[in-house]
Amino acid sequence: MNFVPNTDSQQEQLLARIGVKTVEELFDDIPKEVRLNRPLNIRGGMSEQELVKHVTGLANKNKTVEEYNSYLGAGAYEHFIPSFVDQLLLRSEFYTAYTPYQPEISQGTLQAIYEYQTLVCELTGMDVANASMYDGASALAEAALMTCDATRREKVLVLQTVHPEYREVMMTYLPPRGVELVEIPYQEGVADLSALEAALQEDVAGVVIQNPNFFGSVEKAEEIAKLVHAKGALLVMAVNPVSLGLLKSPGECGADIVVGEGQAFGNPLNFGGPYLGFLATRDKLVRRMPGRIVGVAEDKNGKKGYVLTLQAREQHIRREKATSNICSNEALCALAFTMHLSALGKTGILELAYLNLQNAHYAAQEIGKIPGLSMAFSGPFFHEFVVKTKAEPAKVNAWLLENKIIGGLDLARFYPELDHHLLFCVTETKCKEDIDRLVARLGEIV
Repeated sequence: MNFVPNTDSQQEQLLARIGVKTVEELFDDIPKEVRLNRPLNIRGGMSEQELVKHVTGLANKNKTVEEYNSYLGAGAYEHFIPSFVDQLLLRSEFYTAYTPYQPEISQGTLQAIYEYQTLVCELTGMDVANASMYDGASALAEAALMTCDATRREKVLVLQTVHPEYREVMMTYLPPRGVELVEIPYQEGVADLSALEAALQEDVAGVVIQNPNFFGSVEKAEEIAKLVHAKGALLVMAVNPVSLGLLKSPGECGADIVVGEGQAFGNPLNFGGPYLGFLATRDKLVRRMPGRIVGVAEDKNGKKGYVLTLQAREQHIRREKATSNICSNEALCALAFTMHLSALGKTGILELAYLNLQNAHYAAQEIGKIPGLSMAFSGPFFHEFVVKTKAEPAKVNAWLLENKIIGGLDLARFYPELDHHLLFCVTETKCKEDIDRLVARLGEIV
């Protein structure tokens, strides 16, 4: 163990203190058949100069959206981030993403979180938001559990048009808690309302939808809300925050709890993280929210200050009364979200959403003209759409990759019935020339 800094004599003293003769005895409980039984295949010690070259070589094996044109979305989206966001995040007082354990001392951190919560409420049309979750998937699972806690029911319906990985996280969270999770099928890329209505009985706690959904299609959210509330259940809606520049807010559509992935504002793709989830709800459900809430108060001298007003986790209240044990508040990612969205303002987010919509519809229109390619669904969509292809999706994507284009997601991975279907995403980062180049390369392979 060359990486252990202790000398031989120090190791002997440590082993004698704990009552064993060799280091190997510490691993007696590990079966011999699963042990490596050879040294790790790694290089020995290197100088700083050698190490920098080695790590740079490893990093260069990754291909980024700066080098390749990407049309891959499915929950992680490429958006332009103003340069001031990263520059302000470099300030040392923002570095930690961890919970302020002496919160009143951390007034700057608390105010940043408070502003974040305010923006999330304005964006979603909800009354209250918490101080951010780990990611969109865990936020959705927590919201589903909130519906069970609020209604005292143990069944949740989730549309199959919800992100499949989000549904996998729900399967991890809900059944171990005794909650039955039922999936509702789709037709033409959106929820099958007749199937949903048939499954909606008096024992259903909540219905989980995504709008725009995983296929990029716009769900009939208001109709779904009426069906859900007629049975005394709660509606959970997962949203793309950029789309809310154009679409009705979830609050206007009748949602009771709103969640989403906040990566789209201020946070680069980063090969999958770290990201942040947001969760907002109606006033009546505030005490069932996980995480924490920052509020404004006054001290005895009438001076305004920011405080943690609600902390419903097991470190602060009795374990059996806790709603969640989420600890990190993703403050750094939430701060980037706050700065980017604040800079856009009401007009900017409208223009951003419209540009995403225009680019995606232009791409879909041009791709649909290629023989062998067609739009899979006919309904309205935002900045993602599904293309049916006669050619093998793997061959299509391999050809695009050779031309420095990252193609769409092969949907057969998650939806076997959608074999030979690709999910494309087009954001404001693509100009007409980029899209035309994609269409030309697709025409060549198909």
